[in-house]
Amino acid sequence: MEYEAVIGLEIHAHLLTRSKIFCGCAAQFGAEPNACSCPVCLGLPGVLPVLNRHALELAVRAALALQGEIQPRSVFARKNYFYPDLPKGYQISQYEQPLSAGGFLEVEADGGTVRVGITRVHMEEDAGKLIHAGAMEVADAGFVDLNRAGVPLIEIVTEPDLRSPGAAGAFLRKLRSILRCLGVCDGNMEQGSLRCDANVSMRPKGTTALGVRTELKNMNSFRFVERALAYEVTRQTAILEDGGEVVQETRLWDESRNATLGMRGKEEAHDYRYFPEPDLVPVQPDPAWVEEIRRGLPELPDRKRARFESAYGLPREDAGILTESAELAEYFERTAALFPHPRKVSNWILTELLRQLNRDEGEIEGCPLRPERLADLLAMIEEGLISGRIGKQVFEEVYRTGQDPRELVRQRGWVQIRDAPELERAVAEVLAGNPAEVEKYRAGKEKVLGFLVGQVMKATRGKANPKLVNELLLRKLRGGGDA
Repeated sequence: MEYEAVIGLEIHAHLLTRSKIFCGCAAQFGAEPNACSCPVCLGLPGVLPVLNRHALELAVRAALALQGEIQPRSVFARKNYFYPDLPKGYQISQYEQPLSAGGFLEVEADGGTVRVGITRVHMEEDAGKLIHAGAMEVADAGFVDLNRAGVPLIEIVTEPDLRSPGAAGAFLRKLRSILRCLGVCDGNMEQGSLRCDANVSMRPKGTTALGVRTELKNMNSFRFVERALAYEVTRQTAILEDGGEVVQETRLWDESRNATLGMRGKEEAHDYRYFPEPDLVPVQPDPAWVEEIRRGLPELPDRKRARFESAYGLPREDAGILTESAELAEYFERTAALFPHPRKVSNWILTELLRQLNRDEGEIEGCPLRPERLADLLAMIEEGLISGRIGKQVFEEVYRTGQDPRELVRQRGWVQIRDAPELERAVAEVLAGNPAEVEKYRAGKEKVLGFLVGQVMKATRGKANPKLVNELLLRKLRGGGDA
């Protein structure tokens, strides 16, 4: 029997606020342990939470971008469970009446376009963080950092519309791009700003009933999500093919073992004993305020990609990469405005710039090669002042130092050689030193020309004008005696 996967995701995204959701403590990452905590986020007796208005605005912004319907009335609830990183013994979340219901997101996956329904977007506070001194064994010492307790989150719950680990990865990447574009979440998965739980089950292909699902918890990279889901699909399929039954449980991804491991039985809603939070009034957003937020939404990645294709004539794949982040898209547009050759700008950004950023694990915001510098560099190549080969050297230097490219070219003496007599001497020397290649060209092997051009460029340390070199070589080669 052939089986298919049924996958639904629950994504937790930290909201980009300066303070926590219900108190004035800083919602910053990397502070000294427990430095950002107070009686409110610790849940001490007699304290009262107050909803952060900016957190609500960011949550509304995200829900609207996902085509969700903001509910006229949403209610916070207490989600009760007992764990060392949850000092109150409950988490303030939303359950029966979330902030937003419905919506969808379309992604390119599985050979086509997959429309993934959004069940809900709701607000909640994060828990603290457990830090283990050694291997995760009972006997080892453990510590609790409560700086993260009370940091505002949205949880985005999808319908079980995904059918492959690759589609789940594509969904997460696109969602991250949207949240970053909105300024809702920084999307830093390593720091835990964006985390994902996944529910996965298997069923006979062609049927509609859902199988018994397992939940994969707290995965913080696209690669982990895809690998954990792939492992779970294989594991569950093997159980079913052997006539066994999948157990409903919560599992963790163990990177060292490249496997999912059972953690506990899967909780259901009744296990958390939800009840309305008595210290918070219901949220009833003013419709006019919601519409004001809707009108202020930025151009989202899908629309921006389509505009880059039509306005700049970029290939779909290139436009897609450039619009994955608002910062990279802005960098491209600023450069293209100064050097109006968008295809060339795109090529340099996608090859040279992203290669450097990936190597240095850097972000475009901190790149020392500002758009005006890149535009100036490309203009020098276009003007014939430097060759493309020298341009790459200039790029490396300017990326590293932020120096003015024209001044750098002047200092290093990298101005392109356009003097005909000097180039003729270099061409003559190369032809004289490579008689076998000359004979091959004259015998009809025209690809040899590229080798000869490369030798002239090498002899002139990349400073020769390639177009003139080509012309001179062809004239000499076809002229016979001059060679």
